[in-house]
Amino acid sequence: RLVREFVAQNNTSQIKHVIQILSQEFALSQHPHSRKGGLIGLAACSIALGKDSGLYLKELIEPVLTCFNDADSRLRYYACEALYNIVKVARGSVLPHFNVLFDGLSKLAADPDPNVKSGSELLDRLLKDIVTESNQFDLVGFIPLLRERIYSNNQYARQFIISWILLLESVPDINLLDYLPEILDGLFQILGDNSKELRKMCEVALGEFLKEIKKNPTSVKFAEMANILVIHCQAADDLIQLTAMCWMREFIQLAGRVMLPYSSGILTAVLPCLSYDDRKKNIKEVANVCNLSLMKLVIPEDDEMDEAKQSMTLPAEPTSEESLSKPEAASSGHERNELDVTALNQPLSFPCSCERVQVTLNLDGIVQVLDCHLHDTSIGMMTRIAVLKWLYHLYIKTPRKMFRHTDSLFPILLRTLSDESDEVILKDLELLAEIASSPAGQTEEGHGPSDGSDVRPGPVELHVPARAGQLSSSSVKGLECSPSTPTMNSYFYKFMINLLKRFSSERKLLENRGPFIIRQLCLLLNAENIFHSMADILLREEDLKFASTMVHTLNTILLTSSELFQLRNQLKDLKTPESRNLFCCLYRSWCHNPVTTVSLCFLTQNYKHAYDLIQKFGDLEVTVDFLTEVDKLVQLIECPIFTYLRLQLLDVKNNPYLIKALYGLLMLLPQSSAFQLLSHRLQCVPNPELMQTTDNTKPSTSFKRTAASNIDYTELLQHFEKVQNKHLEARHQRAGRAEQLDRRGVL
Repeated sequence: RLVREFVAQNNTSQIKHVIQILSQEFALSQHPHSRKGGLIGLAACSIALGKDSGLYLKELIEPVLTCFNDADSRLRYYACEALYNIVKVARGSVLPHFNVLFDGLSKLAADPDPNVKSGSELLDRLLKDIVTESNQFDLVGFIPLLRERIYSNNQYARQFIISWILLLESVPDINLLDYLPEILDGLFQILGDNSKELRKMCEVALGEFLKEIKKNPTSVKFAEMANILVIHCQAADDLIQLTAMCWMREFIQLAGRVMLPYSSGILTAVLPCLSYDDRKKNIKEVANVCNLSLMKLVIPEDDEMDEAKQSMTLPAEPTSEESLSKPEAASSGHERNELDVTALNQPLSFPCSCERVQVTLNLDGIVQVLDCHLHDTSIGMMTRIAVLKWLYHLYIKTPRKMFRHTDSLFPILLRTLSDESDEVILKDLELLAEIASSPAGQTEEGHGPSDGSDVRPGPVELHVPARAGQLSSSSVKGLECSPSTPTMNSYFYKFMINLLKRFSSERKLLENRGPFIIRQLCLLLNAENIFHSMADILLREEDLKFASTMVHTLNTILLTSSELFQLRNQLKDLKTPESRNLFCCLYRSWCHNPVTTVSLCFLTQNYKHAYDLIQKFGDLEVTVDFLTEVDKLVQLIECPIFTYLRLQLLDVKNNPYLIKALYGLLMLLPQSSAFQLLSHRLQCVPNPELMQTTDNTKPSTSFKRTAASNIDYTELLQHFEKVQNKHLEARHQRAGRAEQLDRRGVL
C-alpha cells in the first residue's frame, strides 16, 4: 500500500528508500525470519510498482539473488518465489539483467532440496517465456556466461544448460549458430554424461545444430570448429566419437577445401577407426567416408601452388599443423587414380567461409601423420592399407612436393613388404612402383637417392639401348642411378638394391613372399627392367650363397609365371639387340647357379651352349641340392612352357645339341623318378632316317639360331667357370670355419 501511494505521488526517492530498507535491514539481515520478511516485502514492492518496476530492478533483484546462496533451504525457496513475482511483473524489462538471473538459476538447478528445485523450474519456465516473446535478448553478452557454465560437471546444471540451448536454437530471431564454436566443445563433453536422459537431450541439441548447418552452410565457421571435432573424434566414448565423426563427415563435404589445413589432425582421428571391428561398425563406416572425402580434396593444383598465392587466414590447427608448408612450383601431376575429383576443381560457393581464402595443403603435416601410422605396429590392416592409399594418392596428385619426403619414407615402405597381409603388400608395391616410375623422381646428377647410392655399381657392361622418344635430354643425367633401366627414374635402382638387401637379410621373406613380390612388380613396372637391374646387382653380390638362391628364385619366376609370358617370348628367339643384351646380362648372374644357367639356355634355345655347360658339370661338386635342382629342371621340361623344346626333338638333324644336352642331364641323375621321366621322353625321339622329308621350303632351326651368332659364347663359358670357382672357394671356406667351430666345441 505504501509503495502504491509513492507511485501515485511519483515519489521515486521514497520508493528507493523503502526498497533499500527491505534489502539492507531485512533481506540481508543476520536473522532468518527478517530475511524471509524482506524477501516477501521486495516481491510486494515489485507488485505495487507494476510496469514501473523496471526502473528499480537492480535494487530489487540483487538482494534476492544473494539469498539464493543461503544455507537454509526454506529461505532459498522464499528467494525463488520472490524473484518469480518480481520477474512476472517486470517481464521483458528483466532482460538487461538476464545474465545474473541465469547465473543464479543455474545454481538453483543443482540444489539438493526438491522444493527449491521445483521453484527454480517454475522461474526458469517464466524466464524462457519472456526470452521467447522478446526480440531484445542480448545473445552477445550471454555467450561468455554460457561458455563458462557449459563445463559444469553437475548433471542438473548440465540439464539446465542444454534446455536453454535448445530454447535459444528454436527462437527464429536468435542466431545461436554464429556462436556455436564457443559452446561446441562443452556440448560434446555433456554428451558423455552418465545420465541417459541428458545424453539424449544433448544429442537432440547437436542434431538441431547440424540440421541448421546443412541448411545454411554459408554462415558456418567451419574452420573454427575443425580442431574441436578432431579432438572428440578420438574420444573413448562411442557416442561422442560417432557423433563427432558424423559432424566431421558433413564438414568435409560442406566446407570442402577449407578443411584441408586440418588434414593431419583429421587423419590422426580417422585412420585408426578404419580398423574397428563390427562392434563399432557405425564409426568405421563414417570414418571411411571422411577418409575418402578428404582424399578427394587433394588435387593436382596443390602441386603447382605458388608461395605468393598463400593467404591463409584460418585459425591455428593442432600442433602438427601449426606451420603451413611452402608449396613449390611444379609441373602438372599425371592422373592415375580412380577417385573422381572433377567437381572439386570448381570453386566453392561459400562466401563466408571459403571465398577470398586461398587454401594451401600442408603436405608436411599429412606425411608426418601417415609415416607415424606406418611405424606403429599395433595399427590394424585396414588402417595400414588406407595410409598406403593416401601416400599413393599424394604421389599421383602432388608428385613434386612428395618426392621431398621420399628418402624418409623409403625405409618404412621397404619394411612394410614384410607385412602379414597380402593386401598391404600389394598397396605397398603399387606405391613403390609409382615412386620408381614417376617422372618427378628423376634427380639431377650428384643428387640421387642417398640410401643405397654407395652400393651403386660402376659402368655396367651391358645396356638396354634407349627406345626412340623414350628419353628427354633433361633426364639423361639421372641415368647414373639406374644405368640399365632408362625407362625408370633415379629411385628405381635404389629400390631394386634395397629390395635385394631385404631379401638377403630376411630369408623367410624371400621364401614366403619373394616370388609374389617380384611377380607383382613385373605387372606394375617393366619386367625387363626388373630382371635386368636385379641381374646387374646380383653380378656384384658378395654373399654367393644368397646370389645362388636369388638367381634360382628369379629363374623359377621367369619360367613359370604368367606375368612374364611376354618376356619369355622375347628371350625365346633372341631376334633383337635388346633381347640378346638381356640374355647376356641374365646369363652372367645366372652363372651363380649352374642348373638355372642351363635352363636359361633351354629357354633361349641355346642348345649347343647348354651342352657345353653340362660338360663342365663334371668338374663341379655334385651335391644333393644340385641334383634336386636338376630333378626340378626335368620336371619343368615336361611343363607347357617347354612345349616348343619337346617338339624340336622331332627335328633330330637340326637339334643334335638339344638331344645331347638332355642326355647329359640324364647321365647326371641317379636312378630316380626324374631319371625315368627324362629317359622315357628321350626314348620317344624318332630315328632321324625315318624323319627325312623332301620338303626343303621351310627354314631350318639352325638358320634361326644365326640371329644370335654375334654372342660370344666362349667368353660366356669362361665367365661361368670363373663364377663357379668362386662358389667352390666360398664352400671350402665355410666348411673350414665349420670344422674349426666343431673342434672348439669338442675342446
